[in-house]
Amino acid sequence: MNQDTSNLIGLAEKYGTPLYVYDGELIRQRYRELHTFISWPKLRIYYAMKANANVRILKLLGKEGAGLDTVSPAEVLLGLRAGFAPERMLYTANNMTDGEIREVRKTGVLMNFESLVHLEKFGSMFPGSEVCVRLNPDVMAGYFDKIKTGGALTKFGILLQDIPQVLDIAQRHRLNIVGIHEHTGSGINNSDAVLQSMRNILDAIIPEAFPGLRFVDFGGGFGVPYKPDDRRIDYATFGRHITDIFSAFCRRYGKELELCFEPGKYIVAEAGTFLVQVNNLKDNRGRLIAGVNSGFPQLIRPMFYGAYHHMDNLSNPGGKRNVYDIVGNICETGDRFAEQRELPEIRIGDYLAIRNAGAYCYAMGGVYNLRPMPSEVIVENGKDRLARRGLTNSELVEQMMGESA
Repeated sequence: MNQDTSNLIGLAEKYGTPLYVYDGELIRQRYRELHTFISWPKLRIYYAMKANANVRILKLLGKEGAGLDTVSPAEVLLGLRAGFAPERMLYTANNMTDGEIREVRKTGVLMNFESLVHLEKFGSMFPGSEVCVRLNPDVMAGYFDKIKTGGALTKFGILLQDIPQVLDIAQRHRLNIVGIHEHTGSGINNSDAVLQSMRNILDAIIPEAFPGLRFVDFGGGFGVPYKPDDRRIDYATFGRHITDIFSAFCRRYGKELELCFEPGKYIVAEAGTFLVQVNNLKDNRGRLIAGVNSGFPQLIRPMFYGAYHHMDNLSNPGGKRNVYDIVGNICETGDRFAEQRELPEIRIGDYLAIRNAGAYCYAMGGVYNLRPMPSEVIVENGKDRLARRGLTNSELVEQMMGESA
């Protein structure tokens, strides 16, 4: 067994399964890479905490100097509790309520508005404030249709054609637009789409109309390889193109602005591994089915998006290879982590590692069928620490009882 396999089996036996394991050193490496790829002097990276809001990950990135991209009042409050100052955070919510606007406003975190309705409402509630405005770049990109956030069919952002209305609202309510924001999609594996969305947004920013800008934020969505034969994007070349485009814009604008990005998946996806244990095997007329002690509420991406997550049989890596369906313990036929996947022979008790589980896996989890979410462990400098303990069945029931208990 290689060291990774040995370590993961040891963690599975120490903490039990199912179990999320995060490589803190890889998270740190991915964050630092972005500053190497994009050599802009005023680069700011806001970590998209919706990808994974584990507090130990937040604190790790906070020590590295990251900011936070937040999308709910609770994310803002958690970010503050994790040690992030309000000026290192940006709040971008979708279809926010008046109560949410007031709650976030009290924290001092800059708010990013993606609709004319909410910009108008905020202006009437808090005239004279600083704001950021999210525009729709009119470019659609992303690995799955459900996570493409640009283009005519999306609910996100203000259309470029409606910029005159943005300026009218800002003038009437004395709003100071200090930032322009856009986001093209998630899991983008085509850097040309990101560059085109940048050009669209920057071409729409007339210096005389937006004299008070401090930054332009181009969101996140940087793709990572999920399948063994996926090609990793050449982010070094991509970064040079980004710098060239933004440098030309700043010359036209008349001053050097902050260049911001909001990666989530790129920073944490590859650092996460989800460990499960095989507890059932079936041969359904030649179709081999391996049942494990977890289900789709604990890692929903394969069922929700049809997403691929690479798998390893940690316990029998040299076994004869067979084709399996890897199924969960939830009362749903679609509860599958993989379908017709070739793996080394699977036996009862084997530990399987589901890779690229650091982003949008635990974060999208739930307790359907009343199965508690797993524990999470982070490994740094060769030492493992429990980052969040999963509830026991009894604790989950007590939580469900609430005041009725």
